[in-house]
Amino acid sequence: MTVLIALGGNAMTAPDGSARPEHQRAAIAVASESIADVVAAGTPVVLTHGNGPQVGNLLVKNEIAASVVPPVPLDWCGAQTQATIGVLLLNALDAALARRGSSTRTGVVVSRTLVRADDPGFRSPTKPIGRYLPADEAAELAQHGQSWRDFGDRGWRRVVASPEPISCLDAPSALALLLAGFVVVCAGGGGVPVVRDADGGLRGVEAVIDKDLTAAVLATELGARTLVIATDVESVMLGFGSPQARPLGQVQVAEMRAIARAEGFPAGSMGPKVEAACRFAESGGRSIITSLPRIADALAGQAGTVVVP
Repeated sequence: MTVLIALGGNAMTAPDGSARPEHQRAAIAVASESIADVVAAGTPVVLTHGNGPQVGNLLVKNEIAASVVPPVPLDWCGAQTQATIGVLLLNALDAALARRGSSTRTGVVVSRTLVRADDPGFRSPTKPIGRYLPADEAAELAQHGQSWRDFGDRGWRRVVASPEPISCLDAPSALALLLAGFVVVCAGGGGVPVVRDADGGLRGVEAVIDKDLTAAVLATELGARTLVIATDVESVMLGFGSPQARPLGQVQVAEMRAIARAEGFPAGSMGPKVEAACRFAESGGRSIITSLPRIADALAGQAGTVVVP
């Protein structure tokens, strides 16, 4: 009956997207209340989360200090933010569960996600990350091996690969904690991206993995029954932005695929969530897309978009 909950970036920052430490603490405290309700009801829970704003902050530090110290590799940024957000979740969930009379504890796994070294994304990086910079500042960072692209009047922005997640390498550690009764936080930010070398060793790579796609992989590897993708809307909207807009309830995965083709969900927002929901449903699970406050209702069949096999 395990449920994997993938927390969107809105659960990690203030409503306006700012990611000051106090904003992150406050947002995670709010998110933890919804999660604690599910845990206190007796449901085994695994969590994963986004880390875009946090990695963005580290990249700014890289840029400012590039002439003094070498920039930190992107896989290191992912590992650092996994640990930082993990500690915030530890503190917030422990407190929320204690208020509900639950002795359940939380464990965090700083974890890696395997990608293919020959993934097409590495040949032509397209995923923009970080802030826009003038050409001269971007050129200085490019000397450290980074790829930067001219976005016209807005300036230059770093682009990286966004390869397909193949496996969550530390899922066995997460499973051990889950079986021991912990709430488990794993594969934050899509996981630290690694490739396997010819000698069988692993090394980190400059990439960003979509966290919802990784969540679908992790949920399958853990044998979870339900994947919940928590975002800032209660359900997928058909005809979004039009007078005919309406929420989508339960739907079979084949129909969801057809709807996705017709609606053209944006790649930077609902698109990956729908794709992840479909992939998990195709593996035999149940996927739910809903808002943080409605997670418990959605698990009870009273809210959200539900994708079934």
